[in-house]
Amino acid sequence: MEISKGIEIIDLGLKIGRILVVADLHIGFEESLNRQGMMIPRFHLKDMTERLEKMIRRAKPDTIIVNGDIKHEMGTISDQEWRETLKVLELLARNSKKVILIKGNHDKILGPIARKKDIDIVESYEIKEKGILILHGHKEINIPRGIKTIIIGHEHPAVALKEGERSERFKCFLKGRYKGKDLIVLPSFNLLTEGTDILKEGVLSPFLKKQNLDSFEAFVVSDKIYNFGKLKDIERYNR
Repeated sequence: MEISKGIEIIDLGLKIGRILVVADLHIGFEESLNRQGMMIPRFHLKDMTERLEKMIRRAKPDTIIVNGDIKHEMGTISDQEWRETLKVLELLARNSKKVILIKGNHDKILGPIARKKDIDIVESYEIKEKGILILHGHKEINIPRGIKTIIIGHEHPAVALKEGERSERFKCFLKGRYKGKDLIVLPSFNLLTEGTDILKEGVLSPFLKKQNLDSFEAFVVSDKIYNFGKLKDIERYNR
């Protein structure tokens, strides 16, 4: 499904020509939970790599961009992060000509892992011929001239849909406007959590904090992609 002209949703990522963009893998999240006393089985790497491989087969990208927070720990690199981030980077490099890591707020010391695989870390990535700017979204920047569409991660958007007493949360893409430009928000690729209920839990990104989100559209990720329309209509339906 196209979310914007020339930008197609492929599961939890976006396909822009021969570029595939995903965000917020948060590798090492299980280890972080284990240290907090929550003992969960470690299946995230297996599920993540299988899902990535399916997306790559569909998208057939030349370039794969991870739009921030490939790892979870902010001030260190855990053992799990070392091992599993290297495995994921090997998978991405094996299936594309180029891998680009956009720096997120959890990527303060990502450098040693990236250098081991000779992969670039950048603050943002511009597709000039299409007027697209990709950045993590945890801080605002001066938008270059000629940009028509901004793509961010960071927010981990999800919506909860009610049916009677039952409520189920789904990862979703958001699409709205920011300072006269299209703004697309990627869902998290962290498969251990659906993300933040955008209707109830507030927002994190400065690209969204001062926005009226009522007019933003939600594209829900389930067995396929569903355009659920504007957030204000979903909120009205859930009452």
